[in-house]
Amino acid sequence: MGHLVIAISREFGSNGREIGEQVAKRLGISYYDKVLLQLAAERSGLSPEFMERNEEQASSSFLFNLSTAAHSASNFFYQYDVPLGDKAFFAQAEVMRELAEREPCVIVGRCADYVLRNHGQCLKIFLRAPLDHRVEQVARILDLTPDEARTRTLRMDKGRANYYRHYTGEPWGTAHNYDLTVNTALSGTRGAVDVICTMARAVEEAPSSSPL
Repeated sequence: MGHLVIAISREFGSNGREIGEQVAKRLGISYYDKVLLQLAAERSGLSPEFMERNEEQASSSFLFNLSTAAHSASNFFYQYDVPLGDKAFFAQAEVMRELAEREPCVIVGRCADYVLRNHGQCLKIFLRAPLDHRVEQVARILDLTPDEARTRTLRMDKGRANYYRHYTGEPWGTAHNYDLTVNTALSGTRGAVDVICTMARAVEEAPSSSPL
């Protein structure tokens, strides 16, 4: 069945990284975000910076066939006619599957909810908040003007939505793709951590059942 994995997807400015880190700390499990990029980079030969830009700047021009690529990781990495962005995604997907089998952990972003959808204990979370709230957060944290923060927030959301659609064929943020959706403007960071940890413990106590 594998270990409990908490896959967190998030709108930009919804405080997903801090919430993910605190959930992992409270549960005493590993946290993967930037480190996952480094692990995938070592495997694929691509840079972590390229992998991060691939998510932020993804185009919705066509859909990636994950099932076709999944049959052979080693061959896939060396196919020169495959776009580098797709190689980056597949390297991350392979690392995520290995982590899920090796240890309980929290994984933020990277379509983890989709990649690990058949994993026995994957709790899929989506963090959201009203746009104005997120713009205020982004402006404060990144020291941007309100207009700059709004532009940045909308651009990042669009990139994440395109990236998710490109690699999964599913619309980003749709409730039926997740086990729990949290409005972080209402819950705050602590409230979001509380509810995610409560649900995670419930899943662990009922390992024979699916969280869906």
